Parts: sequence; C-alpha cells; structure tokens
Amino acid sequence: MRTVIIVSQIAISTLLIAAILMQNRGSGVSAIFGGGGGAYRTKRGFEKWLHVFTIVLAILFVSVGVINLIIAV
Repeated sequence: MRTVIIVSQIAISTLLIAAILMQNRGSGVSAIFGGGGGAYRTKRGFEKWLHVFTIVLAILFVSVGVINLIIAV
C-alpha cells in the first residue's frame, strides 16, 4: 500500500513539474505580433485547461503527501 502511494506521488510530481514548465508567461498569440507586454488578458482554450489542471495536480500532490504522512505514523 505504501509503495503505491509513493509511486503515485512521484508520478503526480512529475506531471506537476511538466504542467508548470509548459506555462510560459507572455508567449501567447499576442506575443507573436509584438503585443506581449503587461496587458491583462484572460486565459482561453488550452491555456485555461492547463491552469486548472495544474491546480488539480497541486491539490492531489498535497493530499497524497498528507496521506503518506498519516500512514507513516
């Protein structure tokens, strides 16, 4: 049981690192035309999905860490 939790935590952490690295600030479509300045814009499409996916992965990572801690005691 503990091995499954450790392996799942490693897999979640790898996915979380990849999701964070895929989020490039200022590299949207507007940056292609030189408009990648400090203007506020909303996330759409894949960018929004990636943002939500990163939050879910972070919550899962913390939850699995807490479960691992509880089992270890």
